[in-house]
Amino acid sequence: MRRSWTHWARAAAVGAVSLVMVAACSGKSTTGGGSDAADGQVTLKINFWGDFGLTDLKTKYEAAHPNVKIQLNSGEYNAQHEDLQKKLVAGNGAPDIAAIDEGFMVQFRSQSDKFVNLLDKGAGSYESKYLPWKWKQSLSADGKTQIGLGTDVGGLAMCYRTDLFKAAGLPTERDQVSALWPTWDKFIEVGQQYTGKTKKKFIDSGTNLFNPILGQQQVGFYNDQDQLQMDGGPKVAFDYTIKGIQAGLSANLASFQADWDKGFTSGSFAVLACPAWMLGHIKDTAPKTEGKWDIAAVPGGGGNWGGSFLTIPKQGKHVDEAYKLLEWLVQPEQQIEIFKKVGNLPSQPALYADPAIADFKNPFFNNAPVGQIFPKMAQGLTPQYLGKKNGPTRVAVENVITRVQNKSLKPDAAWGEAVKEAEKVAKS
Repeated sequence: MRRSWTHWARAAAVGAVSLVMVAACSGKSTTGGGSDAADGQVTLKINFWGDFGLTDLKTKYEAAHPNVKIQLNSGEYNAQHEDLQKKLVAGNGAPDIAAIDEGFMVQFRSQSDKFVNLLDKGAGSYESKYLPWKWKQSLSADGKTQIGLGTDVGGLAMCYRTDLFKAAGLPTERDQVSALWPTWDKFIEVGQQYTGKTKKKFIDSGTNLFNPILGQQQVGFYNDQDQLQMDGGPKVAFDYTIKGIQAGLSANLASFQADWDKGFTSGSFAVLACPAWMLGHIKDTAPKTEGKWDIAAVPGGGGNWGGSFLTIPKQGKHVDEAYKLLEWLVQPEQQIEIFKKVGNLPSQPALYADPAIADFKNPFFNNAPVGQIFPKMAQGLTPQYLGKKNGPTRVAVENVITRVQNKSLKPDAAWGEAVKEAEKVAKS
């Protein structure tokens, strides 16, 4: 997920991008940890970010496994990945199950010796169930170690407030809105119409304009030789972002911070890029806006932002129990429940034909046919290669965009600064 968003969003000052999930599961420990108490209870800790749809599943699993207690540890997206890296280096303290975002997966799969090889647990039988590129994202370069099972994929769309569009004299029907912005140039023009009419901001943040545009490019920050490629996709995305900021479209809000969350209800912005995992965050953050949101096509067509994996750090004391829980979480019943509750789109394409997904319309988003919108995007994806230092590089460039937004850096100096900061990360 994204959760988050990419998913589908992170504090710019922290340099890592995925979360660590830990959960409690039943069974005997094989790594010397034993049970947590004399009564045979086992506690599994899950570290994660955003909304993975785990609260109800925790209750369900614990009811079926009385000896298991699941500890859900939700944290900030970047900080969770950073913490996981520190614990892997230290050799202790990692959760039983760690969620890792696609943007950090290459970084962690290069340390596959620090994770349980899920192929040894029988996970190879799941390969045919996953989108081929999703399975490969968490597979070691030699194909011998699989460190994670995919939870969700991002896909891209645009979520918008129909009431705010109506007040600005813009169309509100999703097909008409999609037709407004076939390109990012047109999107910026529509934004200028909106701000001119309402004197309010159009988008939440420049960084959340940058990321979806970058996700549509053939090559992102790094090529498959892990060489920094700033003059390609990043330059395209950066130029559009600065154009949008200079046009006055951005509310300059930092994702997943208090002011950003408040903006979903206050009308601080009218539209934002929306991977599937973002739906759950909007619903959780602004429950009183039900029916005021809808979902349109993303300018430029297609693209992906986010998507997560569940992994088991090898240092855990309850590896067998953790795998049982992980395996249960990726079963169709649980994946469909998560999709319907928080929007996270499963990584297993066979589920897209299940009526529970295919026919599902999200009532919170004006009954948008999300079971059709996001699967179509996922099946047509050819995701970018995301290098070992993709996460920290993204954060470094986002920090530069933030400086432009808060007027501490002039726009004409921004690209040079972004390249400089990205090169520092690439050389570190």
